[in-house]
Amino acid sequence: MTRSLNHSVFTRCYFLILFSFCIVSADAQIRNAPLTKIDAEKAYQNYQQYCALCHGKEREGNAADFAPSLRSNSLMSTMPLNFLASSIGFGRPNTAMAAYLSDSGGPLTMKDIFTLAIWLKHESGAQTISLPLKPIDGDPVTGSSVYQQNCTECHGEKAEGITAPALANPAFLAFATDEYIKYAIVNGRDDTEMSPFKETLSDRQINDLTAYIRSLTSGWSPEPKELSPYPKPGEYVTNPNGKHPDFKLIKNRYVPMAQVAQAIKEGKRMVLLDTRTTSEWHNAHIPGAIPIPYYITEDKVDEGLPNDETWIIAYCACPHAASDKIINMLRKKGFKNTAVIDEGFFNWINAGHPIIGGKPE
Repeated sequence: MTRSLNHSVFTRCYFLILFSFCIVSADAQIRNAPLTKIDAEKAYQNYQQYCALCHGKEREGNAADFAPSLRSNSLMSTMPLNFLASSIGFGRPNTAMAAYLSDSGGPLTMKDIFTLAIWLKHESGAQTISLPLKPIDGDPVTGSSVYQQNCTECHGEKAEGITAPALANPAFLAFATDEYIKYAIVNGRDDTEMSPFKETLSDRQINDLTAYIRSLTSGWSPEPKELSPYPKPGEYVTNPNGKHPDFKLIKNRYVPMAQVAQAIKEGKRMVLLDTRTTSEWHNAHIPGAIPIPYYITEDKVDEGLPNDETWIIAYCACPHAASDKIINMLRKKGFKNTAVIDEGFFNWINAGHPIIGGKPE
């Protein structure tokens, strides 16, 4: 996973320019461009391979992890093309939405991402609404009270996201303008659980709420990072000389994370599969886990994996959708000792179990 210096510098400069499009003027926003038949077909294939698991085969949303509908007219009409592309490329840190840009460890090139973004805008059929880029004048302190009274059930008390997107996410706030946030509050998001607040909140309250959400911004920039090398097949088995663990499965499929953590501590022999996107594996993973992303093809899913008594344990963030898909593939190929970590990766972190990430020293 090495990158040429020129490509890395080009990517960094390109996305910094893209970022500036979001904050300079509405006229500078990248407009929808037509796609060739070949590009449209490629975008459709990429969507089905990488996005449908969570956003649904028909872009309807909520297929997994409360992913938003990409058919919502309110969303797609107000989200500029560069905002949509940045969401795909850089993801949403600390959420299940991963970065898909190759320089972040993902599977897609810049061209793939922009082609996919253009295709999504076209398929939605939404007419682009150019929103003002001026900041909203509101009181974030008062807005905090409005937020607590109206938004915590879905977005969380700290705007961390529960059944709705995380509003405190730095990548989101780096690209979302005040008017974009306000439009969503006023008009809601059709095809989602987000209802319009234009009848229940005054314009002053909405401005205060917008100001509060904006106040959650923290430092973030689209900087590609140096990537770690992927494990080789000879490194797939954790503790190759250890004994086999005795896991007690739930519904013949799910293993409690406490059992896995204890097996790792005791030096048991197993294979850990990180079935999230490869960019998420680069960011952080369970020690010894190898990246087998959910979008891998069935003919390659078992390459290098031992098909004997060795336990193969998969995990994802959903906490089951991606890992279930991989385990189903392996079981179809005759792998018997397979299971999914029941609680998922975020709960693994919250429980204080070990993780590693980034390029090792």
